[in-house]
Amino acid sequence: MARAKDGLKERLERYRQIKISVVGRKSKRKISMPVWFVLEGETLYLLPVAGSKTQWYKNLVVNPAIGIDARGVNAEFQAVPITGPKAVKSVVDKFREKYGGADVKKYYSESDVAVLVKLK
Repeated sequence: MARAKDGLKERLERYRQIKISVVGRKSKRKISMPVWFVLEGETLYLLPVAGSKTQWYKNLVVNPAIGIDARGVNAEFQAVPITGPKAVKSVVDKFREKYGGADVKKYYSESDVAVLVKLK
């Protein structure tokens, strides 16, 4: 698994979008969707597009297991919800820096939560 995680980080450094997989809180089935992300060192940040109302975020609160797929390189981690306003604002700022303020404003209707994933 260490090699997969090393290869994952390499791909995360090259791409702008990944697929995440979470377990549905009601269906108990694995659900995948594309998302934007920010990588800083060994930390991956995710920003749910509708904040705490986003379905995949609600699923992570119930079951923090998350799969990350960066164009064929996959690994499983534990996600940590970020709910503090200052910490969430910091993640939003990181997204603005990477994707541009206009696109973040256009696609992210709520910014009351974020998600942290430690890659190691």
